Amino acid sequence: MGRGYRPTDRYAERLIVPWWLWLAALALAAMLSAEVYLGAPGLATWVPYLILLPLTALALLAASRIRVAVEGGELRVDDARLPVRFVSEVGVLDAAARREALGPNADQLAFVVQRPWVSRAVLVVLNDPEDPTPYWVISARRPERVAKALLAARDAVLSPEAGAGSATA
Repeated sequence: MGRGYRPTDRYAERLIVPWWLWLAALALAAMLSAEVYLGAPGLATWVPYLILLPLTALALLAASRIRVAVEGGELRVDDARLPVRFVSEVGVLDAAARREALGPNADQLAFVVQRPWVSRAVLVVLNDPEDPTPYWVISARRPERVAKALLAARDAVLSPEAGAGSATA
């Protein structure tokens, strides 16, 4: 845990695939399986279903594994970690601003974790002279909460602890 860390600075969410996308993907896999099995005799009829439906479910589970968290003095997005001391600014992006941030004028060195089923995002501008990454754009269902937790964690890490070193035993 970082210096000045408070449990209230924590926030975590998982960017899971919504139910309607599961339904659409599994229906598409079932239709594709029906097309593949046409004309197959006997038990071969079920082979495409036994392969395509589980593979589709595994792909959807893999797409749902992204976790966005502010904890322990870090912004964690999947396996990436950013110490909050390198956060310069934080902005909340609605759908239109997210499109703009990810559009043709986006910096090619930006770190982006974007999920098309999540319409909003957080823009985190970095202040790390040794890192060429100018900013992170992270999809978030509740970007205001991510931004608030990130700024609170950064302020807790950067501000000196009250009374540090002034008391003696």
